[in-house]
Amino acid sequence: MAAASSCATLALCSSLTSHCKISCQNPNPHPQLSLSKSKLCSFPSPKLYTRPTFSFTHKFSQTEPPPVSEPEVEPEAALEAEAEPTTEVVESAAKEEPKREEIFAVVMIGSRQYIVFPGRFIYTQRLKGANVNDKIILNKVLLVGTKTTTYIGKPVVTNAAVHAVVEEQGLNPKVIVFKYKKKKNYRRNIGHRQPNTRIRITGITGYQDYPAVTLDSLKSVQ
Repeated sequence: MAAASSCATLALCSSLTSHCKISCQNPNPHPQLSLSKSKLCSFPSPKLYTRPTFSFTHKFSQTEPPPVSEPEVEPEAALEAEAEPTTEVVESAAKEEPKREEIFAVVMIGSRQYIVFPGRFIYTQRLKGANVNDKIILNKVLLVGTKTTTYIGKPVVTNAAVHAVVEEQGLNPKVIVFKYKKKKNYRRNIGHRQPNTRIRITGITGYQDYPAVTLDSLKSVQ
């Protein structure tokens, strides 16, 4: 029995060796890689990209001379050069500003009062008998004022007069007049344009002899 079992084990081992060949020459499962300098140098070296340089040369014709470079201007000189025209513009603008009216008056035309300044125009109610370019004089002057003094009329400033020129005889914008009565079937829609006159004030005179009211006189009264 022992001899038969030994023979069976030997046959099993021989069959295993025939199917599986184990090599023990390299016991290390992770082989080490050794790179020599010769192998490293064998790889082709990468080519570095270099940006090409371009040289720009200006070509000029024989007839035209080359341009001359302008001299550099210092920043302070440039600021001074820029500041000069601005001052001239400011001075010219100051000269063009219209002068403020030094005198005004309050005049009554018909049943209304108007504040008038020399050189300006106003629209008033229609002046009967006045034609275009006619010169008129308004005598009902209630007050005259200047920069320093004021002339208050009682009720008018004696000998004061406002001189004007008639420029246009026209009409005011249309006004709609609508009339309605309920339960009477009454409706009326009427348009009306009031006639007016445009006059331009030319001057104010004759107030110098009238007693003036000043701040000193008002303080003395108080």
